[in-house]
Amino acid sequence: MGLISNGTTIFDNGTVNVSGSLNFISKATASASASIEFTSGIDSTYKEYIFYMVNIHASGDGDNFQFNLSTDGGSTYAVTKTTTFFRAGHDEANTTTELTYVAGRDRAQSIGDQVLHQNLGTGNDESMSGYLRIFNPASTTFVKHFLSEVSANNTNDKLEQNFIAGYANTTSAINAVKFVTSANLIESGDFLLFGVS
Repeated sequence: MGLISNGTTIFDNGTVNVSGSLNFISKATASASASIEFTSGIDSTYKEYIFYMVNIHASGDGDNFQFNLSTDGGSTYAVTKTTTFFRAGHDEANTTTELTYVAGRDRAQSIGDQVLHQNLGTGNDESMSGYLRIFNPASTTFVKHFLSEVSANNTNDKLEQNFIAGYANTTSAINAVKFVTSANLIESGDFLLFGVS
């Protein structure tokens, strides 16, 4: 969504013109999948791409859910990243709350997978949902910024809302994205890719 000016100050008459739309590109549904990869549809068509992750379950308790990026169409996923990770949490028993920077989940010029959620569970009340936004992945001039926000009830019956931001430190075009757990399979869940115009 962007602000559009017709040549005059957009606030002159007390209104703001907002344009933009989500354009569906593709969907993948996990079914005991080792990973979910998007190796097409990420190009120069749009300046922003959004991945929605809906009701993601792992096949085993305690997994981290994570992602990585590729510049070679998915042959390798090892793009250098610098990131931040903080979370808000509240348990079902109303005994624990938190708002914490999680230093062990950030990256500093690392090619490793970026964690989006810790301790993913297998229970029906332990699925994860959220989004990942990547900005101008086809640029061959700038690094590629991304943002993610996910919500999940983890294996400790604690709701966590995770906020991740960072950049892929490459001027090569990003053209593939992979989602994976740290140890087990992605048992179920839907992944939807949209371009923003």
